[in-house]
Amino acid sequence: MNIFDTIKLALRSIRGNLLRSILTLLIIALGITALVGILTAVDGIKLGITSTFEGLGANTFKIQKKGMGIVGGGPHRSHTEFEPIDFEQAMDFKERYNYPSKTSITANVRGLITVKYEDKKTDPNVSMQAVDENYLTLGTSEIGWGRNFTEPEVHSGSSVTILGYSLAKKLFAKVEKAIDQQVSIDNKKYRVLGVLEDQGSTGVFDSGNTVLISTVNSRIQFPNPQQTYTINVAVDTDYDIDVATSEATGTMRSIRRLALSEEDDFAVNRSDKLSGMMVEQISYLAVAAYIIAAITLIGAAIGLMNIMLVAVAERTREVGISKALGAKNKTILMQFLSEAIVICQLGGLLGVFFGIVVGNLVSALVKGPFIVPWMWILVGITFCLIVGVVAGIYPAIKASRLDPIESLRYE
Repeated sequence: MNIFDTIKLALRSIRGNLLRSILTLLIIALGITALVGILTAVDGIKLGITSTFEGLGANTFKIQKKGMGIVGGGPHRSHTEFEPIDFEQAMDFKERYNYPSKTSITANVRGLITVKYEDKKTDPNVSMQAVDENYLTLGTSEIGWGRNFTEPEVHSGSSVTILGYSLAKKLFAKVEKAIDQQVSIDNKKYRVLGVLEDQGSTGVFDSGNTVLISTVNSRIQFPNPQQTYTINVAVDTDYDIDVATSEATGTMRSIRRLALSEEDDFAVNRSDKLSGMMVEQISYLAVAAYIIAAITLIGAAIGLMNIMLVAVAERTREVGISKALGAKNKTILMQFLSEAIVICQLGGLLGVFFGIVVGNLVSALVKGPFIVPWMWILVGITFCLIVGVVAGIYPAIKASRLDPIESLRYE
């Protein structure tokens, strides 16, 4: 009997015990869905993060107040409260940093403000950022309608603003209608210069639900003695980013008047290292996928072995007839083992399909690409093969060793 005949017999036996086979198959599919789904989502999120930081450029870094960066996989505030980087220090850095680069100064002013236009009003969940004229040339955001701030508008503190796409869409029937209109931001009047292009939402944070004002204007309209600023630097691609960050560190230490024995009281975060750190932390989700899949597949293996042992008992007379007709022990063993493997592979294929769907849905929520995880598909199918062999080998051996005379007498 060749392999195809063995598979046909296995499929016929599965149809004969359809409900039990389907239940076992679904348990296997659940484990593979968890495995392939989580690993596909992790790959999609990694690619999404990498793509986002590539948009910032490999030769970019930012200088921030120490203790406010991403450390150990999440937002972290140090136990030591460091002094903020104030506006004068940020401007001093911008003037003194001589490495070939472009520098922008930004600050998160407020996170829960209301924006109003005529009789339309947003919820108090709009974030406000203070930026300069270089901000949009360094970041991932671009002007979709209208124009950027000019240098005179920034330095004079003019009451002008740029709206995020989602925000403009809430206030105006068409986003292009927002240009040159006057809006009220926290009860202060601003003229709209432009609207950012649509970047969508990650499902947690909507980057378009924000307003940009100039750094000088924020100091006039929203004074905060503890306001800290971020210095964004994009180094010319022909120059060494390591040398650039070292020089930036030295310049900032001089501005902050740190002694040689004192450690840095600010953080220099490179975009490539930051993305690598985030990707590394997300990779720990893969461990959860293996644990969930392992627990589920162990349960499936136990259930499958039970089904196969019941099948051996139910088909004892059938085994006896087969042996009476000349079937060898090896043939009986392969028949029952193939049946277990086929059930596992069918469950695995179903789990792979749902895993790809679920994983890519999660990836899409964070603006990751659609991917077909060939490696995880192979891993899932291999796991199913192992489960099929482990769960089916003992019942198959037991069936192959049945005495043909006793089997024919079995009722």
